[in-house]
Amino acid sequence: MPDRKGFSFIRGGARGGKGAHAEKLITALPAPWTYIATAQAYDEEMRERIAHHRARRGEGWETLDAPLDLVGALTSLPSGRPVLVDCLTLWLTNHMLAEHDVEAECARLVATLAKPRGPWFVVSNEVGLGIVPDNALARRFRDAAGRLNQQVASVASEVVLTVAGLPLKVK
Repeated sequence: MPDRKGFSFIRGGARGGKGAHAEKLITALPAPWTYIATAQAYDEEMRERIAHHRARRGEGWETLDAPLDLVGALTSLPSGRPVLVDCLTLWLTNHMLAEHDVEAECARLVATLAKPRGPWFVVSNEVGLGIVPDNALARRFRDAAGRLNQQVASVASEVVLTVAGLPLKVK
């Protein structure tokens, strides 16, 4: 069980089991649980992914959509509420595409995560284990995601890497 005074940072590859693992951890705590979703449904395939995630969660969940204002969503919740944030890489993508000051937004988020007000579970993709992307935007994203993941891991009480659905405790 994660340290209730800090937050758990769950990372892994796409479809690697990180979201399911985070849901398992948070549902071991008493409901209600808050799911903060950062995805935006720009097409039918993404709408289906979002619907699948919602269907997987049962009773006891409140969902907040926060594609950009993740700090606001986190600070608006009652103290002590179990929270699952899914996921930081989509949140980062949203800010990059909106041409926001990514460094400033990341700094605000890390400062908020450093002072969790309950048991928080934060999910992020690992994007730096593959080949070097072939275009500048993809390289900027990969680099920004790597920096953000390092910063978040530094303030997390627990870091878990999921590989093929298996959680590996890193910190």
